[in-house]
Formats: sequence, C-alpha cells, structure tokens
Amino acid sequence: MKAAVLKSFGSPLAIEKAPDPVLGTGEVIVDVVATRVLSYMNEVFSGMRNYALDLPIIPGPGGIGRVRAIGPDATKLSVGDWVFCDPTVRSRDEIVAPDIALQGLTAAGPGGMLLQKHFRHGSFAEQMRVPTENVKRLGQITSDEATQWCALGTLLVPYGGFLAANLQPGETVLVSGATGNFGSAAVSVALAMGADCVVAPGRNDKILADLVGRFGDRVRPVKLTGNEDDDCENMKRAAPGPIDCVFDIMPPSVSTTVVRAAIMTVRAYGRVVLMGGVGMAGGAGLELPYPWIMRNCISIHGVWMYPPDAASRLIALVRAGLLRLDEYETTAFDLDHANEAVEHAAANGGPFKLTVIRP
Repeated sequence: MKAAVLKSFGSPLAIEKAPDPVLGTGEVIVDVVATRVLSYMNEVFSGMRNYALDLPIIPGPGGIGRVRAIGPDATKLSVGDWVFCDPTVRSRDEIVAPDIALQGLTAAGPGGMLLQKHFRHGSFAEQMRVPTENVKRLGQITSDEATQWCALGTLLVPYGGFLAANLQPGETVLVSGATGNFGSAAVSVALAMGADCVVAPGRNDKILADLVGRFGDRVRPVKLTGNEDDDCENMKRAAPGPIDCVFDIMPPSVSTTVVRAAIMTVRAYGRVVLMGGVGMAGGAGLELPYPWIMRNCISIHGVWMYPPDAASRLIALVRAGLLRLDEYETTAFDLDHANEAVEHAAANGGPFKLTVIRP
C-alpha cells in the first residue's frame, strides 16, 4: 500500500510503499477514505511537541473508511461498512485504569508505548489495522461525505469532557478557548447536548461574532481584557444565570491567569473540565484556591480524550440532526501531497476549518 511515513523528527513525510497490514484476532482492516490533519501536526513532526512516537511510523489519528476485513470476534461489522476509526486505543487487560495510546499520534507512559508497538501505524495510508472495538459504524454515506465526517475526531474531544462533567440540558456552560479549533467545537457540542447558553470568551472579535452568527443568542461572547479579575466578572455578567460548567481547552501558550479567570466563574457545586495544554510547555502550573474549591464543593475533572462509547453516541447526535458537520469548511489533499496538507493545516487551524487527506 501507499503510505506517508515519518522517519525522523524534523524531516518531511516520505511517500512510499509500505507493507499491507495483516489481520489478527480482535482487529479490523479498514480502507482509509479520508483522515483529518491536526492543525499542530507540523509541531508533532518537528519534535517541538515532544510527543511519544517510536519512529519510523505512519502517522494519522483515526479516520473514515470502509471495512476491508474483519476478525472472528466481530458480530455486527460487515465488509464494506462505512466506519469511523477511533484513535484512542486502550489496553484490554485493565478495565479500571487502562493504558492508552493515540494510534498514529502519541502514547501515555510505558504501557501506552507497549500498545504503540502493535497498534502503531495510523491513517496516512491506504489501509490501517484497528482494534475491533475502535471501529464505529456510520451507516450509509458517500465517498464525498467522508471528508466532512472527519470532523468527528475534533468534536469527540469536547464531547468527552462534557460527558465527564455530566452536562445536562438547560445548563449554562463557559468554554475557555472558544475561539480555537477545539473550543469552537466545544461550543457546538454543548449546544447539541442541550445547553441553554454558552459563554464564549476570547480576544478575536471576528470569531466571537461568527459564533453568534452561527448559533444565535444562546452564545454569549465576552471580549477578554487580560485583567484576571475584570475578565472573571465580565464572564459572570454575560451569563443569564449561574455558570454550571466550565470547559477549558486553552493551548500550552496561554497564561494560567486566563484559565483561572474562567474557572473561577463556576457556581458553587459546579463542575470544571480541564482538557487544555496549560503547563505542558513548561512554566508555572495552574494555581487554584483550596478554600474556594472545598467550601464551594467544586468538582474538577481532568479529562484526556473520551470514553469508549463516546464515538457511537456522537454519531447518533449527528444522525439526529442535533450536531451539524456542514459547519466545517474542508480542504482535501491526496496522499502524494501529505506534506502540503500538513502545512495547510498549520496555516488554517481556526474555528470550523478542516484539512483532510484522502488516500
């Protein structure tokens, strides 16, 4: 098969022939039709993000494709089914606290690296081998529609955070980082899950106005000033009532004061979800007042990715018409131009933008 291979950090992807994946028990082979390119993939490939990757590797976290072959333990899948390949691979010998690897992207800890040795190659290829439980049926779609369905990979991240916080219909949510790629996805997911109002702080007036234009007055924009106390009060005032849940998806470059200002808006007995990158690039950690957390019974959820059933549940939200994939502006490249796709994704990583490779 043809594949894009990362052989060393800082070098371009090599487009070359690679061995076809071999089917084993508990596995599915998928013909990749479309796969998204993360906006920060260039930083992963350069080594800047210091992701745990055992090179050489075919990168690419998840994708949309059609089932090519199934193992003997698959009872619902059929050859030819349209599927989403969930990149969050979990060890099967520890249900309570499984090791995790993101197939084709990174791994968490020594256990995750062991997983990566087997489920290592991702979706920047004509075929990929995926754990059976990670192959989620989409129902009937067209080849052209596969490009837009790649947005699932972005939407799943905030969906996992809101599931952890047990977001309920009618609640008020604040999305810290709402003007980014994952943050704007969080706004759309929260509304699809029935949030009454989403407070959307940010510094970019154009993007804030676009969020309101897309979703109406259920989105309450707040222009950040950089003053922690003022921003905290402005965000509280923008909400129609107490803020039930704060979701943070800020990138590593953001100051902890910006994140803290958002977190401190949550009501007593409220929930906070931390899915961003603050502190991952070094520098000061996030400091929160112990007495405030304790006396106000604040629940803080650190969340990495999402539970195993999240993809199927999110697909159901799309099929019900509650979550729209056509919000995304997509640009597609073929596999021969994978390096150009990575460059394009880095330059076009804003809200509701999607760069896709179609092998």
